[in-house]
Amino acid sequence: MRDEQRGKRLIAVALLALVAFNFPLLAAAEAGPSVLGLPPLFAYLFGAWAGLIALLALIVERRR
Repeated sequence: MRDEQRGKRLIAVALLALVAFNFPLLAAAEAGPSVLGLPPLFAYLFGAWAGLIALLALIVERRR
């Protein structure tokens, strides 16, 4: 993958992170049912965080 394409994808993931950790989605996640005994907000935060790390790993480690 070209460096320019990789940079654009990393910016897209950063914008996704800004949206994912912004107030409206956090408020919506807080109102849901508990997940495996965790409060829904914590489950959302850790799940979104893990998903973003996985996306970043896929983008950075992708070979030609």
